[in-house]
Amino acid sequence: MLRPTAPITLERTDGLVRLEPLRVHHADDLFLRCADESVWRYAVERPADLPAMRAFIERAMLAESEGRELPFAIVERSTGRAIGSTRYLEITPVHECLEIGWTWLGVPWQRTGCNTECKYLLFAHAFDALGAGRVQLKADARNVQSRAAIERIGATYEGTLRKHRICADGFVRDSAYYSVVRAEWPSVRERLAQWIERRAAR
Repeated sequence: MLRPTAPITLERTDGLVRLEPLRVHHADDLFLRCADESVWRYAVERPADLPAMRAFIERAMLAESEGRELPFAIVERSTGRAIGSTRYLEITPVHECLEIGWTWLGVPWQRTGCNTECKYLLFAHAFDALGAGRVQLKADARNVQSRAAIERIGATYEGTLRKHRICADGFVRDSAYYSVVRAEWPSVRERLAQWIERRAAR
């Protein structure tokens, strides 16, 4: 049985980011840092203004209170600013599985190692603290960058659900699904840790 999820802050002592429970006070930072259209190119939902961002966060908090999701703000440790968001969803305790998703970062923090660090923290908490047997991820089938990043960490492609989600722009997307299972976590952890160490050494 998957251990119960609860709000928690995740970070590495020498990391670039920390993951803290997503709350309404993050809305201003998130709306400002993630205003670029490209952040939402493949999104199912896009908060169009600050009130919509607050409502977006309130819905995530409701899902958290109901045990369906566990949302995080991605906070830059050097500045204390929220620069993106991510979460656990599809949490299914009886089957020991959950999904990592709803991940987005402001453009200046993309390809900087922040997302790699987020994935390390989320996978480590899921497998080592919560006792997950399977962690899944999905991406818009058109999102080549996201799919390549998922594949690089060692996740296994499982298939594509056709016409699976309606995006914010009205496009009906296909979703490519990937997973990492418990037996694969040690190798995935090593790969992620090596990338983090190499970037820190630059």
